[in-house]
Amino acid sequence: QVQLVESGGGLVQAGGSLRLSCATSGRTFSDYHMGWFRQAPGKEREFAAAISWSGVFTYYSESVTGRFTISRDNAKNTVYLQMNSLKPEDTAIYYCAAFDRRTRSTWYKDSPNAYDYWGQGAQVTVSS
Repeated sequence: QVQLVESGGGLVQAGGSLRLSCATSGRTFSDYHMGWFRQAPGKEREFAAAISWSGVFTYYSESVTGRFTISRDNAKNTVYLQMNSLKPEDTAIYYCAAFDRRTRSTWYKDSPNAYDYWGQGAQVTVSS
């Protein structure tokens, strides 16, 4: 089992930047592909970005492509989400999630149901 703790959320003006971190513990970090999802009030949780266990492959939703960058440091057991050019519509609770690649070979990276472990979430608020 792995534990995930997000940090780095906050209030920022439109056009600004934030970097979210997700620190993990409990298991070998490289056993997991990682994802970032977000959930705005009254909306379903949606995919934002994902990264393979090695960091070689990254994936983004259309809404964040070109503005957000996902990365990971396997030596620090941490995944990051750098968010630039933030918009009010980016306001949401951001969750990191872990997919155990040892248990399944197919990774539906943009589906919340595919992930095995979740953090508690970090609030990001973008003011206009």
